[in-house]
Amino acid sequence: MKRPPIIGVMGGGQATDQDIRRAYDLGRLIAVQGWVLLNGGRNSGIMAASARGAAEHGGITVGVLPDDHLGQCAPGIQIPIRTGMGSARNTINVLSSDIVVACPGGSGTLSEIALALKHAKPIILLAFDVCPLFERIGQPEPMPSVQTPEEVILHIQNLLRGKSTSCHYT
Repeated sequence: MKRPPIIGVMGGGQATDQDIRRAYDLGRLIAVQGWVLLNGGRNSGIMAASARGAAEHGGITVGVLPDDHLGQCAPGIQIPIRTGMGSARNTINVLSSDIVVACPGGSGTLSEIALALKHAKPIILLAFDVCPLFERIGQPEPMPSVQTPEEVILHIQNLLRGKSTSCHYT
């Protein structure tokens, strides 16, 4: 049996209304494609919005929680993974994802981008232009940086077909 791709949606617990809408729409579109959405599992920001978008549209959601309990788990998470690892769970988020989508966030999201780069995971940036930061540390290839969830889906489809993404950078 072939398993569906796991799309990691990384982003901050605090987010603007616009970022929340984008994350919800991204979750919805991931579900429509039949892919699995994986995120940090918490009931805030990008994590809660993307899980809600996927769950409300029939998708499968996995949340890799920093805690050893479900107290802060987003309602849209169907499969919670309790780690008790705090930020160390970011490694699980990245290594369990086939493709990583980074939405606006803070140092935790930046650490997930760095881990994805270190482990050669494909990354797509959604309205989160951190390319200059990573170029300074010698990142050889720019990461696709897009503004809409629909553009993210197109990039993922190309990656899954084995095509290189023709992307524009913000």
